Amino acid sequence: MGTSSILMQDFEMITSSKYIPWDMLNGKTVLITGATGLIGTNLVKALLYASKKKQLHTRVIAFVRNCAKAEALFAEEMGNSDFHIVCGDLDRPIAIEEKVDYIIHGASNTSSVAFMNSPVEVIHTAVDGTDNLLALAKQHKVSGFVFLSTMEVYGHPLKGTVVTEQMVAGFDTTNPRNCYPISKQLCESLCMSYASEYAVPAKCVRLTQTFGPGVTYDDGRVFAEFMRCAINKKDIVLKTKGETERCYLYTADSVTAILTVLLKGEAQGIYNASNPETYCSIKEMAEMIAHEIANDSIQVRFELDDISKYGFADTLYMNLDISRMSELGWKPTYNLEEMYIRTISSYHEKTLVKD
Repeated sequence: MGTSSILMQDFEMITSSKYIPWDMLNGKTVLITGATGLIGTNLVKALLYASKKKQLHTRVIAFVRNCAKAEALFAEEMGNSDFHIVCGDLDRPIAIEEKVDYIIHGASNTSSVAFMNSPVEVIHTAVDGTDNLLALAKQHKVSGFVFLSTMEVYGHPLKGTVVTEQMVAGFDTTNPRNCYPISKQLCESLCMSYASEYAVPAKCVRLTQTFGPGVTYDDGRVFAEFMRCAINKKDIVLKTKGETERCYLYTADSVTAILTVLLKGEAQGIYNASNPETYCSIKEMAEMIAHEIANDSIQVRFELDDISKYGFADTLYMNLDISRMSELGWKPTYNLEEMYIRTISSYHEKTLVKD
C-alpha cells in the first residue's frame, strides 16, 4: 500500500515551509542516520518529496543497521536515483565515498528497558557513533551537522519552570538509568568540541517527545498506549498519578525544526524543539483522549505501581522554551488533539490496526 494521504499532506506542509532555505539543498547530499526510526523515516521521505517538487536534485543517503527493514520502509523510494541506502554500524569508522554535504544524526537507543539492562551498550552506541559521524563530517568538510538530542538532558526542572537551553542538569552517575541523558550530554559536548577544534558546523536539537503517522502500533511509550486504548475502546489504566507534565511535537513539525537548524542554525548552537501549546500532564492527556478522541466511550482508571523497575523516568515538569527556534522563523503546526487525530487516521488508512 502506498503512502497515506495524511503523510502526503505532511510532506506538502513541510515543502511549503517558507522559512526553510530550500535552495541550500540544491544538488547537495544529505546523510541521515537512524533513517528507519520515526523521525528519520519522515526526514528521508520529506526531503525526497521536496526535492522532486522543487527540482532540487537533493541526494539522500539513509545510513541503517537493518537493510531489509530499510528496503521495506522505503519501497516506494527504491527506484529514485537520488536515494541510496548504506548498511553499517555506527560504532565503527564510517566510509562514504561520495561527497556528503550535510549530516543529520538521528540514530539512538531510546528503549527504557535497554537503559536498565544494557547501559554500557547504550553509552557506546551513542558516544562512539557520534564520534565516528563527526569524524566523517570533518573529512567531508560538511556545510551542516545536526545531532538529535533529548529533553532528558535537563534532568528534573522545578514545576512552573520554562526550560531554556542553558538549564542543563547534573545526574547521579551511580544510577545506570542515567546512561541515556549522560551519554546525550557527552555527545553534545563532542559536537561542540568538533566545532571548536575542527570547525565542523555542528548543532544540536533537543527534541521533546515526538509522534505522528509512522509510530508503530506496538510502541511502548505512554502516548501510544493511550492511542491503542482509544482505537480499541479500552479504558486507559494509569500506573502512576499521571503528574508528569511535558510538551509534545508532531513528526512533520520535528522535520521542519531539524531542517531549519541544519540550514539556518549557528554552529555550536543548541535549540529546543517542542510545541508549547501541547503542554499538559499525563493525566490531562489521558482525559483528553477519553473525552475528545474516544468520545467518552472509555474511562481513565488508576492502578498505581512502582514504575522505576521498568526504567521510566521519574515525574517530570518539562516545559521547553522555543524562543531560539522561533528566532529562526520556525513554528509548530499541530496541537495535541490534532496530532492524535492525524496519527489514528493514518493507522486506519494503512490498515495497520487489527482488532
